[in-house]
Amino acid sequence: MKICVVSDSHDRAPMLTAAVTAAKKAGAELVIHCGDLIGAMTLRPLLQLGLPVHVVHGNNLGDPVALWNLCSSSAGLIIYHGPDIDLRLAGRRLFATHYPHYARGLACTGDYDVVCCGHSHEASVVQQPTLGGGMTWLVNPGSVAGLGAPATWLLVDLVNFDFEIRPLE
Repeated sequence: MKICVVSDSHDRAPMLTAAVTAAKKAGAELVIHCGDLIGAMTLRPLLQLGLPVHVVHGNNLGDPVALWNLCSSSAGLIIYHGPDIDLRLAGRRLFATHYPHYARGLACTGDYDVVCCGHSHEASVVQQPTLGGGMTWLVNPGSVAGLGAPATWLLVDLVNFDFEIRPLE
């Protein structure tokens, strides 16, 4: 199963839509947004693409009532999780939050296969050593809005643990 991981769209709906469109063409079946969405209307164009979108908030929450209303009217396509996401996908346990320090701490537990975060606007894919001596993938897609760094997103193959940081085209 392939998924698209994005973060820090900061009200840039066209850039977010371009990333998710490219991800869908590459075989992504689901989107994780790691926060700093800001305006709920940034997600509205994604409804046309038909992929489920799981969202956490960041330090720039925006209007939570508008986000809730959009989720309610999305026929289950947009799901707002609050501060973090804990999902099982393709037999893998995935966690997502906005903050890298929170993500690193959860990755260290060894309870998850993949932990996703945002906030820093810097894309990265690393294996985080766990308390039990194993490794957890700790990933940050960077900022899809291209703030402070090139606009990037992440294509993740959960079956093969293949992670591709992709530039926004």
